[in-house]
Amino acid sequence: MLTLYYSPGACSMASHIGIEETGAAYVEKPTLLAKGEQKTEAYLKINPRGKVPALSVDGRIITENTAILTYLARQFPQANLLPADLVGEAQCIETMTWFSTIVHPSYQRYTRPERFAEGEAAQATVKDMGYKSHWANLQEINSLLEGKDWMMGKRYTVVDPYALVFYSWGIRGGFPMKELAAYTAWKERMLKRPVVMKILQSEQNVLVKAA
Repeated sequence: MLTLYYSPGACSMASHIGIEETGAAYVEKPTLLAKGEQKTEAYLKINPRGKVPALSVDGRIITENTAILTYLARQFPQANLLPADLVGEAQCIETMTWFSTIVHPSYQRYTRPERFAEGEAAQATVKDMGYKSHWANLQEINSLLEGKDWMMGKRYTVVDPYALVFYSWGIRGGFPMKELAAYTAWKERMLKRPVVMKILQSEQNVLVKAA
């Protein structure tokens, strides 16, 4: 049995879309960050780091979007969520790792500067640098999509739902997303996928309101 722990609006949306794309049966376990549910004793037994997403596979826990999405794609190959060749698969993992280690933290510095510095002056600097670095990352995603249907080329992969997280955060964070023509055109293709819309609507994502 698969059980997905997620919080609407968080980066866990990537794994939420990913598991739905596989067509596999699973149990949804909303863990609301706004209410601190990720810090409860019960959830810390699932993920001691107090983060989402987490995927329980018959009681064995996988955390981090990159690991969860790679597992899902390999476990359900009929969904065709990874390239068939090893280099292409490695490039997918490479891109998701960049999302988790560079793109995500840059947004956090913009929205949660208090986590990275003490004092108003230092936090203001962190926030400003976070905005600039995250905008640069969004521009890089845009450049990666130029001339492509999907993040990795002609084939939809697990990288695509992960990239959608940052488009939605861009809207939420007030970034000028419409200036990113390739990223915005790709977003429109994503919104045409029934599975994507199902999860966006269930999480009441800003992209549903902005569509």
